[in-house]
Amino acid sequence: MAAEIVNPRSDSDAGTEQETGEPLDSFDPAFALHRGGKMAVQATVPVRDKDDLSLAYTPGVAKVCSAIAEQPDLVHDYTWKSSVVAVVTDGTAVLGLGDIGPEASLPVMEGKAILFKQFGGVDAVPIALDCTDADEIVETVVRLAPSFGGVNLEDISAPRCFEIERKLQERLDIPIFHDDQHGTAVVTLAALRNAARLSGRTLGELRAVISGAGAAGVAIAKMLVEAGIGDVAVADRKGVVSADRDDLTPVKRELTSFTNKAGLSGSLESALAGADVFIGVSGGTVPEPAVASMAKGAFVFAMANPNPEVHPEVAHKYAAVVATGRSDFPNQINNVLAFPGIFAGALQVRASRITEGMKLAAAEALASVVGDDLAADYVIPSPFDERVAPAVTAAVAAAARAEGVARR
Repeated sequence: MAAEIVNPRSDSDAGTEQETGEPLDSFDPAFALHRGGKMAVQATVPVRDKDDLSLAYTPGVAKVCSAIAEQPDLVHDYTWKSSVVAVVTDGTAVLGLGDIGPEASLPVMEGKAILFKQFGGVDAVPIALDCTDADEIVETVVRLAPSFGGVNLEDISAPRCFEIERKLQERLDIPIFHDDQHGTAVVTLAALRNAARLSGRTLGELRAVISGAGAAGVAIAKMLVEAGIGDVAVADRKGVVSADRDDLTPVKRELTSFTNKAGLSGSLESALAGADVFIGVSGGTVPEPAVASMAKGAFVFAMANPNPEVHPEVAHKYAAVVATGRSDFPNQINNVLAFPGIFAGALQVRASRITEGMKLAAAEALASVVGDDLAADYVIPSPFDERVAPAVTAAVAAAARAEGVARR
């Protein structure tokens, strides 16, 4: 989810380095940390003398190139391809900042890359594209694909993100994963499984309402239905996404085919009456009376950053479990709990794609890490829990084999 943005200066005294004449590093540690970038390429073999050079480069490298030319699958064994992911964006939906362009997106993409390495042991390369046309992005990534074992699509605005992911997966035989969709959905499902377990209920007994019909909202709805939720309705700015509306995009029209069994229409607030679960991935504010109208023992997952749709102080008045996207409250729904392990597991078995079954397995594994420590303020583990990545990696690899998409 979007990171919190903290400005230590007021609008009146903040300025760029050119405007103030002083380095931005001098008043904000975030700039100091980012100077020169957050990552670099590091060799994994020594080049200390001519013998090392002759093995790492010419003439030794020619033997490896020739072998790969004859047996293309050897590329996975004798290059970094099988352990490296491209983190691709066009800069159109960056955190809570919106369409800020490819250059401005790079700090986020670098951050994503170091999270891949830190939490999943996966190398990642930020690639910010100076184009926004869906077909141009697809063609560009297809041409880059021989260098990578997988592609993580990042911060690409909806509805183009759905089309781009679908077309790339149709054309490539490596995992394509839009983290804003599926990473959010996996972690949300894991937390919801544990919240239901804490209350002695199953997913099938719950009715959920999702605020937001963009990338995350659509993916969460699909995953909850796959996992067996009792019912889920999705609301956008105009209210509940229902079959009687004539203003729906193709993606939202598809939503109506598997959501909203109750046939709700009208506002988000009206849909929340008697609901067991609220999931916010839209921003804005949900009025307190609407939260109060939810079922007893409800769950509120208000994940907008930096301002949750329902502030935890309000949510705790009515909800049994409260989660946000922020690190300063318990139960943070953080994508870093999912994507490093998901890619590590997929790459480990050289999966050709990431299936629904692999994502469901990731959510189940993530939920299981909490174990017997389950509590209202602990339905999802911390990103720094060292058990998370191994559990998700193993579950995803096993699911890939079970679903027939593993190639080793």
